[in-house]
Amino acid sequence: CRAPALLCGLLAAVAAVAEGGRALPQLSDDIPFRVNWPGTELSLPTTGVLYKEDNYIIMTTVDKEKYKCLLPLIASGNEEEEKDYKGPTPGELLEPLFKQSSCSYRIESYWTYEVCHGKHIRQYHEEKETGQKINIQEYYLGNMIMKNPLSEPGSQELFCVYDLFLSLTQIPTKNIEGQMTPYYPVELGNGTPCSLRQNLPRSSTVMYICHPEAKHEILSVAEVTTCEYEVVILTPLLCNHPKYRFRASPVNDIFCQSLPGSPLKPHNLEQLEKQQEMLKMPFRRVKEEEMPSTKEEKFSSIHKPVAVGSHQLLTVGTTHISKLTDEQLIKEFLSGSYCFHGGVGWWKYEFCYGKYVHQYHEDKESGKTSVVVGTWSKEEHIEWSRKNAARTFYLREDGTQTVRMVSHFYGNGDVCDLTDKPRQVTVKLKCKESDSPHAVTIYMLEPHSCQYILGVESPVICKILDTADEYGLLSVPS
Repeated sequence: CRAPALLCGLLAAVAAVAEGGRALPQLSDDIPFRVNWPGTELSLPTTGVLYKEDNYIIMTTVDKEKYKCLLPLIASGNEEEEKDYKGPTPGELLEPLFKQSSCSYRIESYWTYEVCHGKHIRQYHEEKETGQKINIQEYYLGNMIMKNPLSEPGSQELFCVYDLFLSLTQIPTKNIEGQMTPYYPVELGNGTPCSLRQNLPRSSTVMYICHPEAKHEILSVAEVTTCEYEVVILTPLLCNHPKYRFRASPVNDIFCQSLPGSPLKPHNLEQLEKQQEMLKMPFRRVKEEEMPSTKEEKFSSIHKPVAVGSHQLLTVGTTHISKLTDEQLIKEFLSGSYCFHGGVGWWKYEFCYGKYVHQYHEDKESGKTSVVVGTWSKEEHIEWSRKNAARTFYLREDGTQTVRMVSHFYGNGDVCDLTDKPRQVTVKLKCKESDSPHAVTIYMLEPHSCQYILGVESPVICKILDTADEYGLLSVPS
């Protein structure tokens, strides 16, 4: 980093500077810092974090700008209270939740998540077709065979050994909305077999976190790696234990004053902040003469989707896909040159109409891993549509009907290790109204090994569904 290099070095120096012969603690993510540029007038706070005039360092930027930075004296917190605690262990505090056989639920745009504490975690979707029974698509992300003694509530001896082990090790923490928060882990295994991992069972770690006003609700569910999940539960039961109690970490301010000949704030940092402010500006309607070329717009839209929503989902993701006009977008989508992207878990999905469906994962170290789920063949789809319903209709109140959904077959994907056959996917294109006319929601199901259903829902699709022919093939509205 260029401009932030000064800040990176400054924070590293906080951990390295010795104060009174005692080295400061190693720099940690759970100790937040904030750099201030007060100018010539500096008034140090009289409460909270303490400062000493001789506890400073001189920092120099790559542009030879010099600053005298006053460092805070980091306090140790509530160590004495934690040391003297003689109350119930975290496992014992949570035991009533497991004995009650209670369940917590979280409803997302497609999936519902069910956590029955001490029993199982289930991910399911119910769909009711007119005049038919309810179809349930479900996966168990882990069940009552656990990796810790809570799987056997009556086994108090093992239960105590597990708590003793945690008490002798560093309590794990997770970044919850910018705060490194301690949690109590409960690991569940023996879930639904995962075809992407040689049919190994799915597994989950349930992270119980103290929150005084919570009612054991599910804060988030995330797929951290293929078929391995993290579920965060907020509960007041842990709050009686000082090591798990929620506390707001004070922000440690660092005050940097410019030395003679240097600007009040590094030039590169000011430029970076201006750029960040520009990115925060709300989107405005762009005049026609200000519109970038179609080629430039297509690139920025495809490769830089903007995620919507504050919680991660397993296979569902909504993105704002374009600033193109409806007519441009529809033409490019139907030609396959504009692709939809979705998914915010471990796997992401790319759908190019009339071309292919890809499933991929991007990693900074190993790069991009991509799986071809299916490729388009008009002849194969027409053959498939003769045996399957390519169009689903919706009956209006006035007695007329309109197309509600079209289904397309994409076969000849990468060969599946479990079946030794090519992967295949049925893409279901569905109308979905939204406040954002250019939003798309994508989710992936796997009813059978390496045979998938890709749901694609968007207001854009509403505009073209009625153009579907007997095979479900779409065209640009006249």
